Amino acid sequence: MFKKSSKSFRISAGFNITMLLISFFVLYSCKEKIKPEKGGLDLISNVYVDASKGLDKVQNFHISRINYSGSNILELIPDLNFPELTENIFYIKDSIYYKIGTENSGNTILSEISKKQQPLLIKNKIEGAIFSKDWIPNYKNKKNLSDTILFNKSYKRFEVNSPWTYSRFYIYPTDTILPYSLYKHAEEDYGGRLERIDSYNKKKDVFVTLQLITRKNWDNEAKEIFDFNAFVKKKK
Repeated sequence: MFKKSSKSFRISAGFNITMLLISFFVLYSCKEKIKPEKGGLDLISNVYVDASKGLDKVQNFHISRINYSGSNILELIPDLNFPELTENIFYIKDSIYYKIGTENSGNTILSEISKKQQPLLIKNKIEGAIFSKDWIPNYKNKKNLSDTILFNKSYKRFEVNSPWTYSRFYIYPTDTILPYSLYKHAEEDYGGRLERIDSYNKKKDVFVTLQLITRKNWDNEAKEIFDFNAFVKKKK
């Protein structure tokens, strides 16, 4: 009788543990991703020439200032020589975009743009941030590296080495989904946001860093457009 009771307990305990594990994985897989309502991000690059001789020859580039409100994205393209100035403004919606320009941009009604302009495919955009679905070159031969702390944040890392380049990728673990990603496939694989790429061109001796920096606030030009559209919508 004792043996029967013991066997019954083991079966019951095993069943409970199995159900607990199943419940855990169901809850984990059903964990919702977070989509912030508003915010912004910057794409910044540093280019080091003759990198093997030192990091003194460097050029800084503010590639893009992306601002978003819900599904609406405004991309500000900084002037390469004077990053504090905006060279162009794009309105991005899903897989298409429109050129707003900087003249009287504050009076732009986003819902009316499609009636005045032909949409452009975002995959063909060459200014500012590149919205590409391409995979990281040689990604299948990537090698995982140990986690590291950079700028007081913990990152997962992996490297991709080839005869012509060596690159390291830094992914910040998070459930927050932004409207822009450098390489979405890598973010899905590692469960986070790709925030930095360090790449060395072995033939040209050029070292390039690319950083994605998130922020809560809009740029002034984007805020003016978003606020004006909220006002117009409220008046209707």
